[in-house]
Amino acid sequence: MIELDRVTFGYVRSAPIFQDFSWKAGRGEAWAVLGASGCGKSTLLSLLAGLVFPSSGQVCIDGLPLTRPRPQTGLIIQDYGLLPWSTVRENVELGLRVRNFYGPDGTHAPRSYDSSLNVNPWLDRLGILEVAGQYPGQISGGQRQRTAIARTLALRPDLLLMDEPFSSLDAPTREGLQRLMLELWAEQALTMVIVTHSIEEAAVLGQRILLLKKAPNRVAHVIENPGAADVHFRESDAYVRRVRALREQMEGA
Repeated sequence: MIELDRVTFGYVRSAPIFQDFSWKAGRGEAWAVLGASGCGKSTLLSLLAGLVFPSSGQVCIDGLPLTRPRPQTGLIIQDYGLLPWSTVRENVELGLRVRNFYGPDGTHAPRSYDSSLNVNPWLDRLGILEVAGQYPGQISGGQRQRTAIARTLALRPDLLLMDEPFSSLDAPTREGLQRLMLELWAEQALTMVIVTHSIEEAAVLGQRILLLKKAPNRVAHVIENPGAADVHFRESDAYVRRVRALREQMEGA
């Protein structure tokens, strides 16, 4: 699904963040990308989304070199990206309206896609049907995040990228949305990559964890975490041990 082959990338007049960096992620896997501030987590997500491109090496999705954002990739950003002048329903419909404007051209929308604007199933599944007529400023942070998730999943992505989507939420809301994302990941057969600075969140959401260290990153440090798919993992001793081990690895980075 995802392959970075000897990727080098750095911003203008800055040292490289990635240098001859290679990493693979299989279809249907749930990954968490963990690391200290400035290590390149969000930059990696931008590379996967086709928003920036390596100076050397190649990023491939489904075996094809990434030369622009692909319509089958969904991106959820930290500040939700909702239009304040549009209702919850209109925000959820936004991506579908853009697709319908361009049609199935293979660039802005897949050549085969559902052009229906019936987003009620997603509003209902995400628990925001009752606030569908309200505006982002009238609903809670958790409801705004659910709106952003519904807008993305309505497009039926096969790859879901999330950049610290729950960092500004209170603990109960954050944990509830983490459980919801694991349910949706399994239901929709998504390949999921979530960037986080939270060790606890990485342990809950990532079946496999990519630990980035101080730039430049040359080696993909991958930590297996199969218990993450279990809804009760957070209450287990194995979870406590995983969090402890991740903390030690981050401190030694």
